[in-house]
Amino acid sequence: MPARRLIRPAVFLAFAVAVVALVGLIAHRFSSESPAPALRIVPVTSFQGFELQPALSPEGNQVAFVWNQEKGDLGDIWIKLVDAGTPFQLTKGPANDTNPAWSPDGRQVAFLRQFAESVGVYVIPALGGPEVKLGEAYPKDDCRSLDWSPDGKFLAVTDRKEDRKEPWEPSSIYLISKETGERRRLTTPPPQSRGDGGLAFSPDGKTLAFTRTAAMGSDEIYLAPVGGGEAKLLTSDNRWIRGLDWTADGREIVFSSNRGRTFGLWSIPVSGGAPKPFVTVGQDAFYPAIARVQNHLVYVRVSQDSNLWRTEVKSSTGSGNPPIPLIASTELDSSPQYSPDGKKIVFSSKRSGSSEIWVCNSDGSTPIQLTGFGGAGVGTPRWSVDGSRIVFDSTQAGQSDIYAINSEGGMPQRLTEDAAEDIRPSWSRDGRWIYFGSNRSGDWQIWKFPAAGGQAAQVTKQGGREAIESPDGRFVYYFKGGSGSYGIWRIPVEGGEEALVLDQAFQGKWAILDHGIYFAKQQAKIGPAIQFFSFATRQVTQVAVLEKPLIQGPPALAVSPDGRWLLYAQLDQSGSDVMLVENFR
Repeated sequence: MPARRLIRPAVFLAFAVAVVALVGLIAHRFSSESPAPALRIVPVTSFQGFELQPALSPEGNQVAFVWNQEKGDLGDIWIKLVDAGTPFQLTKGPANDTNPAWSPDGRQVAFLRQFAESVGVYVIPALGGPEVKLGEAYPKDDCRSLDWSPDGKFLAVTDRKEDRKEPWEPSSIYLISKETGERRRLTTPPPQSRGDGGLAFSPDGKTLAFTRTAAMGSDEIYLAPVGGGEAKLLTSDNRWIRGLDWTADGREIVFSSNRGRTFGLWSIPVSGGAPKPFVTVGQDAFYPAIARVQNHLVYVRVSQDSNLWRTEVKSSTGSGNPPIPLIASTELDSSPQYSPDGKKIVFSSKRSGSSEIWVCNSDGSTPIQLTGFGGAGVGTPRWSVDGSRIVFDSTQAGQSDIYAINSEGGMPQRLTEDAAEDIRPSWSRDGRWIYFGSNRSGDWQIWKFPAAGGQAAQVTKQGGREAIESPDGRFVYYFKGGSGSYGIWRIPVEGGEEALVLDQAFQGKWAILDHGIYFAKQQAKIGPAIQFFSFATRQVTQVAVLEKPLIQGPPALAVSPDGRWLLYAQLDQSGSDVMLVENFR
């Protein structure tokens, strides 16, 4: 009996242990099967103006960003808690302050101060205080050009060669010692490229991810060993990239790209592979930044609304109707062109949710959607001479190709199938040829192919991106930019000398008539304006002063066949906010 009494407590104890173990197993299984916290996307900022280039603090609870406060072109560095609070202005410099980068301990912020002739690299305490200048640089303006190494010893910065006297020198990436200011060159892009930028250190500090921009403007991601060695190509998309960062575990690169037709967030394994959508945040997502310890990601959401305005060319007496918004929506409307008889207007618009080709009457009435690609990039529609067909470019097949569609609607026809980028088509005046810009020869040149089908032929040899044949059919006028050759050029239709005509015009912002060229530019004192260059006098005169700038990128200017009306894509509303993504993993 005493022995049985001893056994019973032991059996009970064993049973209790088994029960506890079973409960623990069930609890573990239940917890492992519990749904992960839901993805949450909330705005960090919602201020007037542009908030750009966010950088998360090491703990992920603060974000430094650039804000211009809608007061002008100059931005300053601001800091804000990601979940609440009022932003704190960190810098108040006399120039544009950009590219904030946190020190690994979160106590300092590095940034770039962009003066007219130089760019300084500065460090400032994160709570405010005296600034320390570490050196100068000459970075690319459209990407992240500064980052702090995880060990705190170096700053990586985009710069050109040591003397910086050659404005077209491709930018490289340098490492600047935080203690001594000594510089070491890390990357050496090929001479034909536009250079390196868009950089970010890996969490272990051994590798630097960066973007290299090709001569034609597309970007690819590379990985460079910080200790030295050849950079490794990671992507081969031939697309634009606007910002990248590493995941906290260092296994993937998250980047903003238009490889999905519009800019969104994508990821690619560092070991290689195909990019895949990272987080569904919608369109127009740029500059991702990821916290190292919290499950936080921030990015910039850009919002723009451009509308097509019409203004009358003033007569010799100075009279003319004021500008009116002729074609308007809450989305981007751009790329206008009048039909040859002046009765219709073709344009591209995102009003249906994706970029498509539309046609309306010359007074803006009765808009009709012609294409339905549903997400592919579509733009630059141009009428045939008889008004029966419209050519345009689209990324429906991956790279940009030339397509055509009947002006009354129907199934689009793909006209080019080269693996290169073919963009911005237009018709010859006799209707026999279609001109376009292409990088199929290795750099951007003007090409043409028979409208009835056939082999493409190269037109220019010294560069070119978009072309329009003169009304008399004698010359091909075209835009090209880079290496000191910026502006509108021309070449005889049958071939010959390539000559500069106008060095003031910009891509997509010019239109030609038989007596001259209308073009838009930003004036230093009066702001955006439309001007006219006369072939007869070689003089430039002011035609109209605009209230707001034209949209960047797509074609933005057209003139009616009779020369009475100018149509332009004005950027009526624009801004950007910093967004926070929680629980993205």
